[in-house]
Amino acid sequence: MTFDFKKECKEFYLPKAKPGIITIPPLNYLAVRGHGNPNIEDSEYKQSIALLYAIAFTIKMSKLSEHKIDGYFDYVVPPLEGFWWQKGSDSLDYSRKDDMEFISAIRLPDFVTKTEFDWAITEATRKKHQDFSKVEFLTYDEGICVQCMHLGSYDDEPTTIQLMHDFIDNNYDLDIENPRYHHEIYLSDPRRTKPEKLKTVIRHPIKPINV
Repeated sequence: MTFDFKKECKEFYLPKAKPGIITIPPLNYLAVRGHGNPNIEDSEYKQSIALLYAIAFTIKMSKLSEHKIDGYFDYVVPPLEGFWWQKGSDSLDYSRKDDMEFISAIRLPDFVTKTEFDWAITEATRKKHQDFSKVEFLTYDEGICVQCMHLGSYDDEPTTIQLMHDFIDNNYDLDIENPRYHHEIYLSDPRRTKPEKLKTVIRHPIKPINV
């Protein structure tokens, strides 16, 4: 049976459309860093997605190669994620997309070590004759967060974010500061989904008040 992170880890990927508190343990990701408006044609962001999926599927399809990964199990490639920030700010100004910094990411199964990551980079480079040097093996310890399912356009996220901030108001402070970021998990393909039907998990790092 193929393992699906969205189904097996519902608390991470399928929260309710109302805010809740969650603690995320350290997880490993494929990651690409970049800058700029993600909506521009051939932007760094769109290039990063192509790089990530090339490596993600190299690892997934290793089962058909002579290279055998210890502990491998068949799985659905997890959804695309994004960590976002703007320098000098603890929030995102959606009217200043050119100033956005990002880390595009795809979660890795636990059996993918740094050694297996290095193999995948080498293998994809050999097969595709492409430079994958921007892809990194990232361990991210997200910790305690407030999260909520956002339904609708990405540009309408501030409404959901305000609900999240209102929810934590009396017990937690926002803790968005490098290396803790605004975090989005994209459950819908924007190329095939109407904006009003998009599903996006939004997380903000928090800390208890007076800590």
